Amino acid sequence: MDRAGLAEVLRSARARVRPRDVGLPSGTRRQVPGLRREEVAMLADLSVDYVVRLEQGRGPRPSPQVVAALARALRLDEDDRDLVFRLAGHEPPPAGRVATTVRPSLLRLMDRMSELPVLVLSAKGDVLAWNPLGAALQGDMSAWPRSRRNLIWQRFLGSSRCQVAAGPDEDDAAARASVGTLRAAQARYPRDPELARMIGELRRGSPRFDELWREGTSARWRTATKSINHPELGTIELDCDTLQVPDSDQTVLVYSAEPGTREAMALDSLRTPSARRS
Repeated sequence: MDRAGLAEVLRSARARVRPRDVGLPSGTRRQVPGLRREEVAMLADLSVDYVVRLEQGRGPRPSPQVVAALARALRLDEDDRDLVFRLAGHEPPPAGRVATTVRPSLLRLMDRMSELPVLVLSAKGDVLAWNPLGAALQGDMSAWPRSRRNLIWQRFLGSSRCQVAAGPDEDDAAARASVGTLRAAQARYPRDPELARMIGELRRGSPRFDELWREGTSARWRTATKSINHPELGTIELDCDTLQVPDSDQTVLVYSAEPGTREAMALDSLRTPSARRS
């Protein structure tokens, strides 16, 4: 492990990430460029003291899981992610694992889509990135523990503040699509240990998931109109378009509404600071 090299890379990477890039408010009293250490710790689901020690070159050797979490929190591309793994004394993730690194070009595209809620999902439903409106619509996803920052896990075992697919028929269709998405991901990534762990946890913890899993159907995220039960806005119907990123096997979810509708006005209200804090 190269402690000094790892510390330098982590500090410089933190300085490059803008708060809005990870769905956090910028504020007016920031004394450092980029993210605060507390924010990196929250996004990576680590203690602040642990992040401080790593950045000071005196921390213990981080596990591969911790390195992967830091890479996601700091929005590292594949080359920088692999560098951090090697500086920590580990080999980078091998081929055949679900990709969790979001390309910088895709993050720039998200920055341009500031008028709409946008999320980036991995092949197994991990929420890898989101913009401020995405957080305003679906809740503060940075507050979810790292291992729970997954839309499929939240659907069956979570208690997120915003329920997507509010009606019974729509909920059943969404549940089947979610299970089918994991079934398809398992076929593409049979050796991914995190995917296998999550499927096992869902089957043990949710009888409904297990029943649908045993049906053996496959699916992928698809464009649809979704009813969303928002705690402040009530139930609204939004178009949810899915944009596939084939080379990384990731999906971009974009929510929108027809101009002039109640739903469009609801999205406009989410852009206000008070709605973002709720």
